[in-house]
Amino acid sequence: MSTSEPLPPPASPFTPAPAPSPRGPFVLLNDEPVAESGADLLGVGRAARQLAGLLVASRASTPFTLAVDAGWGMGKSSLMRLVDAELAHAPEVHTVWYNAWTSQGADALEGLIKSVLMRFDRRVLRRALQRISERRALLRAVRAVTTVAAGPLGAAGLVDELWKTLSVNSQARNEMRGAIGELVQEWSQTDDFRPRRLLVVFIDDLDRCPEETVLAVCEAVKVYLDVPGLEFVIGCDRSALAPNGLLRDLSPAASAFMEKIFQTSYRIPVPDQQGVRAYIDWCARTVGIDQLLDERLTTMLAERSARNPRRIKRLVNGFVLEATLNPMWDDFAPEAVVRTLLLQYFYPDFYRMVAGAAGAAGSGAGDVIAEFRTYREVRRLLRTPDPIPVAELPTVTRFLREHDLPEQDADGRDATLSRLERQLPSSFPEMVRDQEFTSLIDGLVALPRSEELLRRLREGAELPAAVEPEPAAYGQSLPTQAQPPAGAYGAAPAVAYGAMPAVAYGAVPAGRAAAPRADVAPLRYVRILWVDDHPRNNETLVNAFRAAGAVVRIAEDSAAADAALAVERPTLIVSDIERDGNPREGLEHLARLRRDGRYDGPFVFYAGRVTPERSAVAEELGAHLTSSGPEIERLVLRAAEAERPLP
Repeated sequence: MSTSEPLPPPASPFTPAPAPSPRGPFVLLNDEPVAESGADLLGVGRAARQLAGLLVASRASTPFTLAVDAGWGMGKSSLMRLVDAELAHAPEVHTVWYNAWTSQGADALEGLIKSVLMRFDRRVLRRALQRISERRALLRAVRAVTTVAAGPLGAAGLVDELWKTLSVNSQARNEMRGAIGELVQEWSQTDDFRPRRLLVVFIDDLDRCPEETVLAVCEAVKVYLDVPGLEFVIGCDRSALAPNGLLRDLSPAASAFMEKIFQTSYRIPVPDQQGVRAYIDWCARTVGIDQLLDERLTTMLAERSARNPRRIKRLVNGFVLEATLNPMWDDFAPEAVVRTLLLQYFYPDFYRMVAGAAGAAGSGAGDVIAEFRTYREVRRLLRTPDPIPVAELPTVTRFLREHDLPEQDADGRDATLSRLERQLPSSFPEMVRDQEFTSLIDGLVALPRSEELLRRLREGAELPAAVEPEPAAYGQSLPTQAQPPAGAYGAAPAVAYGAMPAVAYGAVPAGRAAAPRADVAPLRYVRILWVDDHPRNNETLVNAFRAAGAVVRIAEDSAAADAALAVERPTLIVSDIERDGNPREGLEHLARLRRDGRYDGPFVFYAGRVTPERSAVAEELGAHLTSSGPEIERLVLRAAEAERPLP
């Protein structure tokens, strides 16, 4: 600071704190499980206390296994950590944690058993090793005793020796359960025998592991550690471990074995409305966006996230990262970030139309929000029994004309509305009854410079790619990790500031092909003819298909498509609908191809706008209509299966 500048006034306890900046500072939330009752925001502390009490009271019933059952992000780890904290106050109760996700395959069996053994006293471990040694042949006994007597081994060294001794061959493994049972019995018997010691083993993230790891952990629990004095609490989504989930390829014997693992389950309930709203308020205050969420937005975030705490955290972090790192938002209020990402996250089909619907019918060139809001008003007027006010009549007339409908229908207003809705996106009639959605849209339009914001979105502003609200399970259907094209999804490449998980889409920059796995080219027999007068909209998806082995030829109009068909019959045709100045050209082109017998194979219309009328015409022509990138992927893979030659 230069000497000519005045010094800031000294801090005073009577000076009010500066108001928070409307643009921050923001902070991020972590995803760590709750470990202390004071941090319990969703009221699971009561359940934790009761579960801990049941575990302690059930010492005499050991061994047994309890599953803490819930879906992804619903608080399994937090509940288990709170149970662990409660058990810390119980006499002679000890705990050990094992994260199954940190091991792979058969290593999980060794890792879990060693984790349990590490919890016992060195004295007990030494005696167990001595007992085992005395039962073996003389040579092995000498070796084992020499090892024990060679020096003061720590617990880790003793556990390693025990494992080597117990796992050396199949005969030793047959003795393992008995040896561990004796070890636990000696450890659990305290001097006065009241109460007996209890070891509670927490196993987390089992449902995130591949089949081999799941089976190894369950083998350790049921075959080798199923001894008195041990209780197991396993956090998992039971549905993921069901025969139609991760373990769908199990033999009948293995399936029967899995049924015996869990003696009982506790299903974590979905948080109630009051609890999840309090949780959202806490998240918003913590990151600094509490002033940006009104009542309806909070309700939407609670209900549309299925009251899933992790999903809520990810979305809130997404607001922070977008507002902080994406230069697009420098010109807009933070509320614009919140409302835009809520729209993208919870209403992805509508967002795709907003952010890539150039040429859509309605008020304004591609302004689907204006079209929806006008439809809502016209619908209200057509549904009322009273005469339409003179001042409102031009709005109704203009809107009907824009959708190629007569000003009046001889069958009445209900028939007019029905015909109108066949021309509109299929989701409009349902969304117009969704109060949270209509409030979200109205609030977005009411923001300062909303017209500029919507214009940027229509032009493909850089936002995170639309993705699923939670991670996909174990592998993607197509190893190309393609991103949706800007023309359908309206989003540019997924960027670093996107907080939501990148799943099948959103991981590859636009215009670049993702590298396929070296060992597979699932589309190597597929030939795709892609017809679109704006081919750049589809670059990423096209490049991804090419990287997976497909041959993709591009035609920018119907004539070019006809010329390509004359040379080679494709496996599949993907086409837009509006081109060459004709809003129905794609449909009419396919009708000509079918009528003339020039192409009778699979055909997919890839359009940002799906209406009942378009869907009906596409179905009559034997074609699919979708605005979804993942759906295009599935249809291409289906075509690849049909094209693959027989072995």
